[in-house]
Amino acid sequence: MERFSHLPLWLLAAAWAIDVGIRIAVIGIVPGNRRPTTAMAWLLMIFFVPAVGLVLFLLFGNFRLSQRRIRRQMDINKRVLDYTQHLDSDDALEAVPDDVASAATLNRRLGAFPLHTGNKFEFMTDYAGSLRAMTAAIDEAQQYVHVQFYIMGDDPEHVSPFLESLERAVARGVTVRLLFDHLGTLRVKGYKQLVQRLDAAGIEWRAMLPISLRARKWRRPDLRNHRKMVVIDGEVAFTGSQNLIEPGYKRPDAHRIGRTWVDLMARVEGPMVTGLDVVFATDWSQEADNDELLDDVVSGGIAPDAGHVSAQIVPSGPGFQSENNLRLFNTLIYGAMKKLTITSPYFVPDDSLLYAITTAAQRGVVVELFVSEEADQFLVHHAQQSYYTQLLASGVRIFRYRAPSVLHTKCFTVDDDVAVFGSSNMDMRSFSLNREVSLMLVGREAVEELDRVQEEYRRNSSELTIHEWMHRPPLARWVDNACRLTATVQ
Repeated sequence: MERFSHLPLWLLAAAWAIDVGIRIAVIGIVPGNRRPTTAMAWLLMIFFVPAVGLVLFLLFGNFRLSQRRIRRQMDINKRVLDYTQHLDSDDALEAVPDDVASAATLNRRLGAFPLHTGNKFEFMTDYAGSLRAMTAAIDEAQQYVHVQFYIMGDDPEHVSPFLESLERAVARGVTVRLLFDHLGTLRVKGYKQLVQRLDAAGIEWRAMLPISLRARKWRRPDLRNHRKMVVIDGEVAFTGSQNLIEPGYKRPDAHRIGRTWVDLMARVEGPMVTGLDVVFATDWSQEADNDELLDDVVSGGIAPDAGHVSAQIVPSGPGFQSENNLRLFNTLIYGAMKKLTITSPYFVPDDSLLYAITTAAQRGVVVELFVSEEADQFLVHHAQQSYYTQLLASGVRIFRYRAPSVLHTKCFTVDDDVAVFGSSNMDMRSFSLNREVSLMLVGREAVEELDRVQEEYRRNSSELTIHEWMHRPPLARWVDNACRLTATVQ
């Protein structure tokens, strides 16, 4: 205190009053619409490191979109619900197990597309192969191509052929619209050259959730659009976990150690193509500030039946009143009776999801979790590892995909009833901060196909035992637990 003794008493009193006032204010502000654990983490940071904590809270504490975007999203959600009301079918719900029908009803009320039969799907696990499949499908486009990815990065071998197919499409009169997440793509080397190439080709493109201080578009920088999809003529679509970038993500460190990303994409046909097209159109409407495309898509009729699989498209993220993906995951997991198999590269669950998974294991359900042995994100990886002790103790079997590859697939299956895959991780960021899209496929065929994918992961994984895990060095446990706190501050 001696270093402040020369200051006037009134100045010290004013500083003390401001400090106390800020602390009292944040107690009433921070907990609003946050989980208690999240609010407590923010309060602890602000109280113990006031200058740093307050600045970080102002930058990252607001997980909501701007009021303009929220109003736009709510209006879009209502219009989509009204436009698709005639597609609701009691027959579709009656044809599936009761717990799945309950989940589908929940999804619908939260803003999802209706559960609809008549779908066909094909899973693709070959990274380069899925890019080739999308490229070939674009070359067949006659009317329009809609492309949306979280990360884009051009390279001669993998992505350039895809972009060339878009350029050929524009040249023959096909309308091409492209969305990419602003920060997700901006950080990839070659961003300027990429957008110049898009402009030169005549491709209509928008950066999603752009951040520009000059344009007064500042928002929490980690509010991102994480969706990945390609829709062609409203008849064929591709979606899953893969970004539009080469398998090593153009990272020198990844190339140096031979690290590649392991992903899952699916080619889909049938009514769920229309659902994906609607999701794209809602995002395009937000960024273009124009509803013309959305009106065309939702009023243009539903894609014709192409198979017999019942499916539902479930969008989620800021702009919806609830955490749609988290509620879907919990509902299905609590309905599991025999087996639950989960693949999630970034597994940082909130309490409700953690309880659902561990409770399933404790009541006799065979629960398996596939994760990466080494991840590409230090904080998330170590935060994830902090949950392993509780999971293993409850009976969950953990399989770690061998390094240096990063298992990036996001999917899970429940019994023989339902399979879910898409862009959403099982982490708090995907639940609260990211715009995601998940597909719920109903029936034994979908489960068996996804089980085959996860069996492939099993062959490239090693099982983690609780004995092995409990004998880690104390420092490793400390790092995991410390990183777990960073996952809570959202």
